[in-house]
Amino acid sequence: MKRSLVRILAALALSCAALSCAALAVAAETFPSNVIRIFVPFSVGTPSDIISRLIATELSESEGWRVVVEDRPGAVGTIAGSEVLRQAADGHSLYLMNAPVTAAPALLPNMSYDLIRDFAPVVRISTSYNVLVVNPSVPAKSIAELAALLKSRPNELAFSSAGYGSPAHLIGELFMQQTGVRARHVPYQQFPQATADLLNGTNQFMFIAITPVIGLIQSGKLRALAVTAPHRIAILPDVPTAMEEGFPGLVVENWLGFAVKSGTADAIVLRLNEAVNRALAKPNVREAIDHMGAEPIGGTAAEFGQIIKSEVAHWTKVVRDSGIEMKE
Repeated sequence: MKRSLVRILAALALSCAALSCAALAVAAETFPSNVIRIFVPFSVGTPSDIISRLIATELSESEGWRVVVEDRPGAVGTIAGSEVLRQAADGHSLYLMNAPVTAAPALLPNMSYDLIRDFAPVVRISTSYNVLVVNPSVPAKSIAELAALLKSRPNELAFSSAGYGSPAHLIGELFMQQTGVRARHVPYQQFPQATADLLNGTNQFMFIAITPVIGLIQSGKLRALAVTAPHRIAILPDVPTAMEEGFPGLVVENWLGFAVKSGTADAIVLRLNEAVNRALAKPNVREAIDHMGAEPIGGTAAEFGQIIKSEVAHWTKVVRDSGIEMKE
């Protein structure tokens, strides 16, 4: 009798598992059944927003999907993440995850979710790099010379950023760790004001995205000392890398990628991954991303997952070693 009951329960379990797998397979085949929403942690017109809209347009045209972009800036990217976690785990809500958000667990000790546990990686979209620029009044012509100047005047000179936890802030803190210098961090809510105060000499240096300042560098209004890339950048061929300057620890990527809520069916994650990879392979998409000073990447969900884990560990250490605290 007991053996019969065990066999019946086992059969039921197998039946339920089979039905569950069948349901997931059907869900993947019929995906998407609704509008796909991309939640971006930046404002309209920023590089992250533009690249998201570029991918959304390509997915709409090539895959026939309805894709919209919704900007949810603030709190080191966690507002956009929270919005995704409020939705169903069905692949219809994508989180545009970026490099700075991996510092959020250390910057926001009361953060309500876990980046690794609560999100499933889909695909890395692109990567870009920053350039270290100084106001022309600063006599430094290299990273080493800037470090020597800052050491001679601790906490007198300042660097700009687009806010706490922004790439410029995090790389600035990393720079101080790597060189042993001290400088004041001046955050801004608006990127244009951060650049304006760098140009007028209120602040002396900044790690900044390359594309918005290429004209200022070429006109001599800002001096470029190094790029944070592992190789020289085509649009700044005469500017050395931080590695060439003897600071390999300052090689930093500003990557972008899509993630979905954990629990989303693997088949749906794979379908999204393949669709975005197809989009990234299109010449017009690659050209547009290149034009923005970024590099299209693509790849598997597992590869992107490893990047996220590595970056969380790296930036957690940087934040803790720097003693950074959120002030906004």
